[in-house]
Amino acid sequence: MTSFLVFATLCQKVEETSGSLDKIDLVAAFLGTLDEAELAVCCNYIMGTLFPPGLDLDLGVGPSILYQALARACGCPLSQVTDMLKATGDPGLVAAGMVEKKRPQGLSAFLDGNESESLLSIIEVHDRFLAIARSSGRRSQDIKIKNLQFLFSHASPLEARYIARLAIEDMRIGVGEGGIRDAVARAFVDAGADSEKVERAYNLTNDMGLVAAAARQGTLDRLSVMINHPIKMMLATLGEGIPAALAEMGTAAVEWKYDGARVQIHKDGDRVRIFSRRLENVTASLPEIVEAARRVKAKSAILDGEAVAVGGDGRPMAFQEILKRFRRKYHVAKLAKEIPLRLFLFDLIYLDGESLAHLPLKERRALLEGVADADLLADQMLSDSPAEVEAAYERALEAGHEGLIIKNPASPYAPGKRGKNWLKIKPVMETLDLVVIGAKWGEGRRASFLGSYRLACMDQSSGRLLDVGWVATGLTDEALAELTEMFRELVILEKGMEVEIKPAVIFEVAYEEIQKSPNYTSGYALRFPRMVRVRDDKSLEEADTLERILSLYRSQRGRSNSI
Repeated sequence: MTSFLVFATLCQKVEETSGSLDKIDLVAAFLGTLDEAELAVCCNYIMGTLFPPGLDLDLGVGPSILYQALARACGCPLSQVTDMLKATGDPGLVAAGMVEKKRPQGLSAFLDGNESESLLSIIEVHDRFLAIARSSGRRSQDIKIKNLQFLFSHASPLEARYIARLAIEDMRIGVGEGGIRDAVARAFVDAGADSEKVERAYNLTNDMGLVAAAARQGTLDRLSVMINHPIKMMLATLGEGIPAALAEMGTAAVEWKYDGARVQIHKDGDRVRIFSRRLENVTASLPEIVEAARRVKAKSAILDGEAVAVGGDGRPMAFQEILKRFRRKYHVAKLAKEIPLRLFLFDLIYLDGESLAHLPLKERRALLEGVADADLLADQMLSDSPAEVEAAYERALEAGHEGLIIKNPASPYAPGKRGKNWLKIKPVMETLDLVVIGAKWGEGRRASFLGSYRLACMDQSSGRLLDVGWVATGLTDEALAELTEMFRELVILEKGMEVEIKPAVIFEVAYEEIQKSPNYTSGYALRFPRMVRVRDDKSLEEADTLERILSLYRSQRGRSNSI
C-alpha cells in the first residue's frame, strides 16, 4: 500500500519542475509503481479532480469548510489561518505551515514529526474524501469538517499541502488532461499504449483511472461507449461560410444551431441521467427533460441534444435564463414553470447495448428517428444548395437562434474532437472564453457586489493560467448579484477590495482589440472588454489558450505578422 506522502512528494517534484516533458516523465514513473486501485485514484488527483463524472460525487468543500477543519486540526483560531492565507495566497502552503507548527491534538500528539513514517495511505485519504462527498443532510457540514480534520491531524506538512489543494480541486502542479494522457501512455508503453489510444479511450469513457488500468493490461482497444459513463461531446468548428462548407462536404446535413444548452442523456430503462456539456449531472434540475427522455423507445440509449428555454412567444429565452435552470437545486418545480425547457435531439451515440459512435451520421440519424417522437427531434435537411442553406440560416436567425450547424453525413461521432465534420455558421464576432481568477468589490450602490472580474487564458506549454485583464461592462445589477452569490464559495483569498477566486468559471468576453501589455502575465490585454455571458456549459479545458490569443492578435487588421 502506497503512502500518501509518496504521492505528495511526487506532486512537489512535479510542481518544482518547469519542463512539461520532464513533468510527464516523473508522473509516468510514479504511475508504474501503483496497484490498480491507487492508479485509478492518482490519475484523477494529479489532474486536480477527485472523482470521475460517472460517480455523481461532489466533495462540496469550499474555502470556509477547509479553513475551519484546518483550524480545528491545528488547535488554533480561524483568524490565524486567514492571516496566513493573506500572506501566502495559497491554501496548500497555509495548510503546510499550520501543520508544521500545530499544537498536539489527540492522536497527533504521538507523532514524532518524522515525515518518513506517514500514517496515511493514498486509499485512506481517498476513503475520507468519499465519506465527505457522500455526506448529506443537516449534519453534512460537520461530517465534512471532521473528516478533513482527521486528515490534517495525521498529515505531515507536505501531505497537508496537497490534501488542502485536493479538497478545493486546485492542485497547481501544471499537469492537465494532456499531461496525464501522455504520462499514462509512457508508463505502459510496453503493454502497447500510446497517446492516441489513451486519448481515444478517455474521450469514450471520461474516466482516466479506468483508462490507465486498461493501458496497463493492454486492453485499451476494448474500451468503448458505456451507458451511465458520460463521454466527451463532439464539437463544431467555426466555419468560413455556407459556400465553403458545402464545397468541402458536397451534400450536407443542416441543422439549426439552437440558442440553448447542450445535454447528454443516458436512458437506462426508466432511469434517466442528464449531463451538461461539462459532464456534470444536472438531472435533478431538469424534470421536463427527464420526462421527454423517457418517451424514447429504447431499453438503453445515450442521446445528444439541446435544452432550449422557450418564452411565451415561442422564441428562445436568453442563455442566462437557461443557466438558472441548470444551477438550481431548490424550488425546481417553481422555476420550471417560469423557465420551461424543450428538448431537441440531434444524435444517438448508444442504443440497446451497442455503441453507434463508429456509424456515419446519416445512419445514426435514421436510428434516432426510429426511437424518438418527431416533436423531440431537431429539424435536419440534406442539401448541397447554397441558396437553400442560406434560406435555412435566415429562418434560424429570425426564430431567435444562433445560426446553423452544417454536418458531414458520413462522419462518425468523434467524442471530444473539434474538426471539419461539424461546422457552425453564425453572425458574431470572435469572442474569447476566459477563466475567472479574481474579482474586485464594487463601489457606491454596487459596494455589496463583486463588480469587476480578473480574466485569464491557459498557457498550454506550462499548464498555468495567465491573466489578460479585467471585465466590468456588460453586467446589470441583477447579473452582478447572481454572480456574487455564485462566486462566494469560490473565494480563496480576500485582500482589501480584491479577492482571489478558484478557477472554475468561464466568461465569454467580447472586445474591440487585443493589445500587447507588460501589465499582465500573458503579455496581452483586451481593449474595451465586455462580458457576453457565463459559459457554465464549458470546462476549464475548453478555455481559450495563449496560442489562440496570439493568433487573433496577429490576424487583426492593419497589424504586422511579426511578434
